[in-house]
Amino acid sequence: MKKISIQPLGERVVILPAKAEEKTASGIIIPDTAKEKPQNGTVMAVPVEDKENPITVKVGDQVLYGKYAGTEITIDGEDYLIMNESDILAVV
Repeated sequence: MKKISIQPLGERVVILPAKAEEKTASGIIIPDTAKEKPQNGTVMAVPVEDKENPITVKVGDQVLYGKYAGTEITIDGEDYLIMNESDILAVV
């Protein structure tokens, strides 16, 4: 797993979204304009541990999040999302 050089603050976490599907199950190629935004990804960074507001996810967790959750950022040419931990729906 690639280490990133960003430290989120408060209750925010940095997520690497999963790649959008390129083909359907039957082999049809999906054009970029029709691809669905992924709603799952990998936690890449969490804030420094705080005893008052502990973070329940850790780096490397696979998570599900809301469709419009987070703010998109680009670090070293890679797209990430920064979102509040409360926007994470589940750990898978």
